[in-house]
Amino acid sequence: MGKVNGGVVTEAGDVCWLRADVALAAAARRHAGQLARGICLSGERVSQVELCVTEMATNLLKHTRDGSLALRVVRFGGRAAVECLSLDSGPGIEDVPLALRDGTSAVGTLGIGMGAIGRLADVSGIHSLRGRGTVLYARFHAEDTTPEPDARVAAVDTGGLTRPISGEQVCGDTWAVRTTGGAGDDRLLLMMCDGLGHGPLAARVADRAREAFRDSRRPGPSGVLEDVHAGLRGTRGAAVAIALVEPAEQRVRLSGVGNISALVTVAASRTALLSMPGIVGAHLPRLRTFDAEFPPGAALVLHSDGVSDRWKPADFPGLFAQDPTLVAAQILNQAAVRRDDAGIVVAAHRRA
Repeated sequence: MGKVNGGVVTEAGDVCWLRADVALAAAARRHAGQLARGICLSGERVSQVELCVTEMATNLLKHTRDGSLALRVVRFGGRAAVECLSLDSGPGIEDVPLALRDGTSAVGTLGIGMGAIGRLADVSGIHSLRGRGTVLYARFHAEDTTPEPDARVAAVDTGGLTRPISGEQVCGDTWAVRTTGGAGDDRLLLMMCDGLGHGPLAARVADRAREAFRDSRRPGPSGVLEDVHAGLRGTRGAAVAIALVEPAEQRVRLSGVGNISALVTVAASRTALLSMPGIVGAHLPRLRTFDAEFPPGAALVLHSDGVSDRWKPADFPGLFAQDPTLVAAQILNQAAVRRDDAGIVVAAHRRA
């Protein structure tokens, strides 16, 4: 989702998920066009977004065993963009650089689609695992909100993704990111929330958790979690983890309650940060804060129990050099529990 600065809140939004079927291309063009016009993209830019999702849909139907598109509007730092994600379950791409060249096709077409996506989008990326699946990512900024270079921008990029349980339109999992608010302060607070249950009632809990997270002015993760607990009183409750990322100190600190997985990856290693038993909004235990090193090149991953915690960084060669939104999408693509809501947020400490 990009870099965060100036006390800005970055949050999960509504995601339109479209499964691969014969009507995918038409449905994707319609939804993507609506999103693009909704953030006032020009007619030419709307057409480019529609072309992007048409190529994604065509690739899914021609080359993959099963897959879906995820379309959404993201807002961060006063900016708006349309994000398009293609996720599939294989067979993967044998040679990604070759596949991105114009004129390359496995089925006798012109082979311009994937290369065109990279040229048209403001931000794009691809990650493929042979035999397991591919994620393709593209983001289109509104013309008057394209990010400008800013030396004050923190060295941490963030992004995330949610997916509702099959049969539901809304998701009870959510995430949010904001700075601690001080001028020149590059520390970030992240929240991962899993509203208990599924559907609209769980989504309502998620909305209230984001609001409490936004409004909290407490300095550390445990204090913010206490504010979220107060905001969720009277609801069915949630599992919530709050992380404080401190790039200058190269540390991350976390307070969590309930079944939220949190880990820091560095190269092929992973360090888990524990959450305490309980229910935020109903029963808050005595909070503890755990910490871990967070050097440049590390990534912090928070996810709900809708994503299996058995995945390992070594299972995803090359992934953590990608945009955090693509990282979140590929982990969800490979490790999501199909019978549950799923949510994940990633913070990556980029090397200078």
